[in-house]
Amino acid sequence: MLEFGSASADATPNDLIKDTTEADFMADVIETSQTVPVIVDFWAPWCGPCKTLGPALEAEVTAAKGAVKMVKVNVDENQMIAGQLRIQSIPTVYAFWQGQPVDGFQGAISPGEIKSFVEKVGTMGGGAADDGGLEEAVEAAEAMLAEGAAVDAAQTFAAILGEEPQNAAAYSGLARAHLAMGEVEQADGLLGTAPDEIFDTPELEAARAQVALAKQAADAGPVAELKAAVEANPDDHQSALDLATALHAEGDVEAAIETLLTSIRRDMEWNEGAAKAQLFTIFDALKPQDPLVLKGRRKLSSILFA
Repeated sequence: MLEFGSASADATPNDLIKDTTEADFMADVIETSQTVPVIVDFWAPWCGPCKTLGPALEAEVTAAKGAVKMVKVNVDENQMIAGQLRIQSIPTVYAFWQGQPVDGFQGAISPGEIKSFVEKVGTMGGGAADDGGLEEAVEAAEAMLAEGAAVDAAQTFAAILGEEPQNAAAYSGLARAHLAMGEVEQADGLLGTAPDEIFDTPELEAARAQVALAKQAADAGPVAELKAAVEANPDDHQSALDLATALHAEGDVEAAIETLLTSIRRDMEWNEGAAKAQLFTIFDALKPQDPLVLKGRRKLSSILFA
C-alpha cells in the first residue's frame, strides 16, 4: 500500500485504478482513503458522457503517479451504493479522503478542469500547495463566522476573492456571511453570479441549500400547532413537511431530520418525494461528515433498502 501522501513513480495503472462492488467498496474506498485520496467515478455503460470522462480521469490519475487513486462504480450493478451516496445523475465523481467525501462534481467537465480536480485531490494526501496563505485566511474567516462576527468574516472572504476570484470556499463563505447578516437576497444573488469554474462545486451547492432553507424559514409556521396536527394525523404529510421546516428554522436540525425520516417511512412517494427532497436539502446545507448527516443517511438507507 502507498504510504501517507506518497507518490510512487513505480505505481502502475492497475495499482491506481480499479472497479469495485458493494462488497469491496469499504476496503477499496473508505479504508484506502485513510492513507491516499481516492476518486470515485460513478458511471453506467449506457451513459454517453461517462465514456469520455472516465478515460480522461484515468489518464490524469495515472499522470499523478500515486498521489491519488481511482475507483469506478457501475451504478447499474451497485444500486445500493448509489442510493446511499445520493447519486441522482451520472457521471458523478466524488473524492474521498480519510473515509469521507470531501469534493466532487456532476456531469462532464473540460480537460483542464479534470486536471485541476485531480491535482487538488492529490494535494490532500501530501499537504496543500503554497497558496500564499489563502487557506489560512479562509479558516480564519470561517472561525469569525462561527463566532458570530459575520461582518468581519464577509470582509475577509471578500479580500480573499480579491486575490483569487475562483476560490470556492471563500465564495461560499461570503454568501453564508450574508445569510448570517439576514441578507438572504444578497446571498442568493451572489451565488447566482458565481464564476462558471466554481458554479457547481460542493461548497457553493451547500451555500445554495442554506439559502433555500433560509427562504423557507421566513414562511415557517408555529411549531406547536404543526406538532399537534401531525400527532392528530401521522399521515398528514404536508403538516409533517411544514413542521420539519419550522423546526429547522428554530435551529432544531436533528428534530427536523427525524420528522422527515418518519414521513418518508410512512410514504416516501408522497408529493413526488417531497420529504426526501427536503431531507437532501438539509443534508446539502451541512458538511458531508457532520454527525447528523451521517446518522440521517444511515437511517434513510435502512428505510430505502429495507
